[in-house]
Amino acid sequence: MTTADQTEIDNFAALSDQWWDQKGPMAPLHAFTPVRIDYILQAIGRFFPMKTGAKPIAKPSLAGLKILDIGCGGGLLAEPLARLGAEVTGIDVTAPAISAARTHAESMQLAIDYQVITAEDLAASGAKFDVIYASEVIEHVADRPLFITAIATMLAPDGVVVITTINRSLPALVFAKFALEYIVRLVPAGTHDPRKFVRPAELRAEFAAAGIALDDMTGFAPCPGSGFMPIGSLAINYAASGGFR
Repeated sequence: MTTADQTEIDNFAALSDQWWDQKGPMAPLHAFTPVRIDYILQAIGRFFPMKTGAKPIAKPSLAGLKILDIGCGGGLLAEPLARLGAEVTGIDVTAPAISAARTHAESMQLAIDYQVITAEDLAASGAKFDVIYASEVIEHVADRPLFITAIATMLAPDGVVVITTINRSLPALVFAKFALEYIVRLVPAGTHDPRKFVRPAELRAEFAAAGIALDDMTGFAPCPGSGFMPIGSLAINYAASGGFR
């Protein structure tokens, strides 16, 4: 996360020792991970077809790609991409989450560069990446234009950016906010501020202002018994990807 409200930072910090508990408070993110990884790989395949192939393959090689995971938390997405050969950097402003991520990566014998730093500060260092993703992060950001500018600054000329987030819609308010936080209690109350949910048109316009064209958007929905699946509707959860083209 970046320039996030301190309350939201504290909420995630309190959960940091449970990132890898698949039955704990991070269970929704674990269930969401496979479809997110699939979407990220598809986006990479559009911009780097020699890496993933024109058609889906069992084990694509991401060797040679520099990937940035913004708001990486405990590393649920960083680790699968590192296993595919990418050079992964994971950043988060929540120090306990980074500590958990480092510990788990070491136990898995994965070399991932985890840092407690904001996207803006990393951008100021001159770092560049072929792939940048922020998954379930932008809805916690206090200043989206600043955050998006940092992404554009760090993205390589032929690189791809991937965002997954929550639509600012009535269905999202019902299911992604109240149901998850207050009915089934899968995430702690206060995890999301629905005023920060982002409509697809807003996200597209804000990235366009930074020179990035989000030319693909896909919706996601829970699939009973098997996590999440891609759908045509962007009404609740959705992903977007694109680059300087």
